[in-house]
Amino acid sequence: MEENQPKTGKFSLNYGLITGAVGILFALILFSMDMHYERGFSVQGVQIAILAAGILLAISQFKKASAGYLSLSEALKLGAGVALIAGLLGLLYFFLFSNFIEPDFMDNTYELGKQKALQDNPELTEEQIDQGIEFQKSLAWITYPIILVMNIVIGLIVGLIGGLIMKKQKPAY
Repeated sequence: MEENQPKTGKFSLNYGLITGAVGILFALILFSMDMHYERGFSVQGVQIAILAAGILLAISQFKKASAGYLSLSEALKLGAGVALIAGLLGLLYFFLFSNFIEPDFMDNTYELGKQKALQDNPELTEEQIDQGIEFQKSLAWITYPIILVMNIVIGLIVGLIGGLIMKKQKPAY
């Protein structure tokens, strides 16, 4: 009799969508509280915690569906898959947010960065800082793939840790 083994892809998709939706909900809460320009440790810590919780939940549920067995490679696949789906959903939200919900978001972000740079580097002229901002604007497109890659790296790390803790190999016989 053959066992019906669950697929990591299905779990990655389901829990990636859930994790991405929770991440978007958190972003909307920040927006409603007028805190969407906050990029401090606390905000990023909560975003990473949301991602880690989604990955660990996916690993745990996959193990349960696999009759209590989990390999390290399955945990890594789940970590990367959940992070990829959640990251794509988050990037889609960010694109819609920065282009339609608040079209001035990027300009305001650059202005806040300019004020901080003037404050932190009084020896720089405003013209030098403006040149730096223009350079940042020319490379803004690269932030999307970098965010996605960083999400997947975090997913692999969380998947590795979760997999090492929860792994249980099937008996060889």
